Amino acid sequence: MIRRFLPLLALAPLAFGFTAESPTAAADANLSKIKLPAGFTITYFAQGVKSARELAVGPDGTVYVGTKDDKVYALPDRNKDGRADEVVTIATGLNAPNGVAVRNGALYVAEINRVVRYDNIAKTLKQKPKPAVVYNQLPNKDWHGYKYIAFGPDGKLYIPVGAPCNSCEPEEPIFATINRMNPDGTAFETVAKGVRNTVGFDWSPVDKALWFTDNGRDQLGDNSPSDELNRAAAPGLHFGFPYFFAGDIADPEFSQGKSAATYMKPARKLGPHVAALGMKFYTGKQFPAQYRNQIFIPEHGSWNRSNKIGYRISLVKLDASGKQATSYETFADGWLQGQKSWGRPVCLLQMPDGSLLLSDDQNDAVYRISYKG
Repeated sequence: MIRRFLPLLALAPLAFGFTAESPTAAADANLSKIKLPAGFTITYFAQGVKSARELAVGPDGTVYVGTKDDKVYALPDRNKDGRADEVVTIATGLNAPNGVAVRNGALYVAEINRVVRYDNIAKTLKQKPKPAVVYNQLPNKDWHGYKYIAFGPDGKLYIPVGAPCNSCEPEEPIFATINRMNPDGTAFETVAKGVRNTVGFDWSPVDKALWFTDNGRDQLGDNSPSDELNRAAAPGLHFGFPYFFAGDIADPEFSQGKSAATYMKPARKLGPHVAALGMKFYTGKQFPAQYRNQIFIPEHGSWNRSNKIGYRISLVKLDASGKQATSYETFADGWLQGQKSWGRPVCLLQMPDGSLLLSDDQNDAVYRISYKG
C-alpha cells in the first residue's frame, strides 16, 4: 500500500487539490466503494475541483469544467497518464457557469443568464482571459437555471432553459425548452418544448436524433413521477410539462382538459427522483463492444425522497435501430452508502482514448473510468 502512493507523495500536494483534510488514503477508501462490471476501474482524474459540473475536452486533451459555483477550471494532462497535472482556474465571478463546450479552439461557457466565449483558450489558460459575450438574453432565474450546453451535428449550440418552478404554466415561452443558436449567438430558436429541467443531452451516433434526460416534478410522492429519457426525432415536439410527467402522470393542477396522447412519451422511464443528468452515448473502442452506441446516465440522486435512490451511473441499452430502449440497469454505484452519500455524479465526457470522465459536485472531483479486460 505504501509503495503504491510514493509517486504521488513526491509531487506537490496542491497540484491535485490534496489537503491535510483530504488525504490520498481517504480518497482511495471512497473509490473502493464503487462497484463496476468486471474489467472496469475507476480512478481520480482530478481532485479539489469545487462543485464540478459539465465537462468538455479541447483538441489538445485539456478538460474544461463548469461549476455551480462562480468558477471555470481547466485540467491539463500533458503526459497523457490519465490524471490531470494541475487544476487551473480560468475564470471567477461568473453566475453559476455550469455549461462548457469547445469549438474551433474556443471555450463556450453558459451561465444562468448568458453564454460567453473564451477564444484560443488552450494558450491563455493562466492569463485570466476576458470573455466575449455570445448571447445575453437568457432569463436570470436560479430555479432550474443551470445550463448544459453542447454543439450538435448541425454545428449549432444547444442550450436549455428550465422551468422556473416545481410545476407551473410559465409566463414566458422561453421556459421549459431546449433551444439552439449559431456559434455567434444569432438565429436563436426553440427546438423542444415541455421540458421541465434537462441538464444533459446527446445525439445518437446512429441517426443523429437528439436524446435528453428530464427531471420529473416533486411533491407527488416518493415513487412518482419517474425521471425521463427522451428522444426528439424532429424539432418542435412537446414533451408534456407541466401537464403530464413520464408520459402518463397527470399534474393535479394543470392537466385538466388536456390529453396525454397529445404529448411525446419518454423513450424510457427512469427511477423516480433519481435526478438524471449529463447523459452520453458511448462511441469509443476501449469498452467492450456491447457498450457501443449505448447510453450512460449519471444520476445525481434524490434529495427529498424518504429513501434515497440514484447516486450512480445507469446504462440504457438500445436495439439495433438505435431508436428503442430495451433495458435500464445500474452500471456503477457506491456513492450512496445506506442513506448517506459521499459523492453525487453529474456529467460524463468521453475522452479520445475511449475512457469516460465523470464529474462529482459533492466530492469536488473528476473520475476516470477505464476498461482493461
